[in-house]
Amino acid sequence: MKTKQLNQMASSACVLGLVSTAVVAFTPANVHACACGCGVFDVATSSMFPEGSGGTAFLNYDYQNQNQNWSGTSSAPGGNNDDKKIETHFATIGLQYMFNRSWGAQIELPVVNRTFDSAANPGPVTWTGLGDIRLKGIYTGFSEDLSAGITFGLKLPTGSHTHHPDEIDRDTQIGSGSTDFLFGGFYRHALVSNTPWQWFAQAELDVPFLKQGDYRPGLEVDAAAGIDYRGWNWGRAKIAPIAQMIGSVRGRDNGVAAAPDDSGYQRILLAPGIEVNLHPFKFYADVEIPVYQNMKGNQLVAPALFKVNLSFMF
Repeated sequence: MKTKQLNQMASSACVLGLVSTAVVAFTPANVHACACGCGVFDVATSSMFPEGSGGTAFLNYDYQNQNQNWSGTSSAPGGNNDDKKIETHFATIGLQYMFNRSWGAQIELPVVNRTFDSAANPGPVTWTGLGDIRLKGIYTGFSEDLSAGITFGLKLPTGSHTHHPDEIDRDTQIGSGSTDFLFGGFYRHALVSNTPWQWFAQAELDVPFLKQGDYRPGLEVDAAAGIDYRGWNWGRAKIAPIAQMIGSVRGRDNGVAAAPDDSGYQRILLAPGIEVNLHPFKFYADVEIPVYQNMKGNQLVAPALFKVNLSFMF
C-alpha cells in the first residue's frame, strides 16, 4: 500500500491546483507521502491586487524542494517514508484584465517541472507538463479606491494525473484530476492615515467538487496578512519592503486512490518580501519560511518556498 507525502510550505501560480496526499503503512519500506500544497502560492502576492481599469500580464516563478519527512508538529525519521524528495519548479503565465473599476477577469496557465525520488522506484523520475489552469472573475466595486475585492472561479483538470502511474501516486502528479471551485477576497488600507505604511489581507478557498480516478484532494484554505512601507523611491522606481504571515489549512484527501491517513495539514509561514514598481513594470519576490506545521501521518515538506513575479501593466 503506497503512502504519499504533502509539502509544508508551498508557493502564486502554481501547478495551479496540485494536490496534497499520502498513504500510510505500518512498515516504513511501504510508506509514501508527498504532494504540493501549492495553493499557498496564490496568496500574499499583494502586487497583483487590481489598481484600476486595464490589463496586467505576468510571469510567476515558484520553487520548492520537499526533502524533509515530517509527522505531526516535528520532523520524523526519513526511514518512515519511502518518498525522499519532490523538487518542483512552477512557471505560470497569466493575464489579469479589469474591464472597469468594478469587474475583471484573470487566467493562469502553469507549466510544472517536477523531480520525484522514492526508495520504491529504481531512480528519480523527472517530467514537465501543463498544470491545472485557473480561471477567475474579480469584483472590486465595494469602494472607489479598489481597496477591497472578491475573486471567484474554477481550477480546471488540465494537468496530467496519469504520468507513470506505477511509480507516481496521485498526490504527486502534476495535475490533481479534480475540478475545483475557487473563492477568495482581499483588502488593503493605510495602517496610519497620511503615512506610507499599508496593511493588507488576502484569502482563498479551494473546494474540489468533481473528481477523476476515485481521488479527491482535500479542501484547502490559504490566507495571508501583512504590512508594507511605500515611502522609498530610487529614481523612478518605488520600492516597498513587505512583512507578512501566511496560514494554510488542508483537509484529508479521500477516495480509493487517496491516502487519508497521510494527508491534511495546518501550517504557518513567515514571508518577507519586496516589491519594486517601475511603471509599467512591477517586480515582486518573497521567501516563505515555515514556523509551525502540523502534518497528518508522514509527509515530505520543504524548508523554504520561493516566489518571484514580474508583471507588465497596460
